[in-house]
Amino acid sequence: MHRTDLIAIGELAARTGVAVSAIRFYEAKGLIAALRTRGGQRRFLRADIRRVSFILIAQQLGLSLEEIAAELVRLPAERTPNAADWARISTALQARIAAQIAALERTQDLLGTCIGCGCLSLKKCGLYNAQDKAAQRGAGPRYLMGDRAGEIAER
Repeated sequence: MHRTDLIAIGELAARTGVAVSAIRFYEAKGLIAALRTRGGQRRFLRADIRRVSFILIAQQLGLSLEEIAAELVRLPAERTPNAADWARISTALQARIAAQIAALERTQDLLGTCIGCGCLSLKKCGLYNAQDKAAQRGAGPRYLMGDRAGEIAER
């Protein structure tokens, strides 16, 4: 490894737009790894610019730090990740992104229906959850997860 392959923490922060404290946090969480100089200063691989950028994008998609770490572990540590490496991660995230899009579309449809329905009646409301009957299908916002009020049996 050449000395030019390494960058200081301040340069990594400047290149990614992330605070130095956030880079230290990512390092503490094992998302990136610093090399140390003889004086104890952190040095990062230039490839870590892409890793930090991935972390930022993954966080915007709603991935937890544990999920991000699981994806980053699939990247080679001994060399700069190439297009094929990133494509593997991208493919793995496609299903998650598609599910998020579907959930957002369901939410958008339900909001549009509720705001524009004009029913003003809890008896006719497709989202009203009388006696918490939606709980039969499990925890969480069942109607936003795709369940429909008419599909859930009365108690």
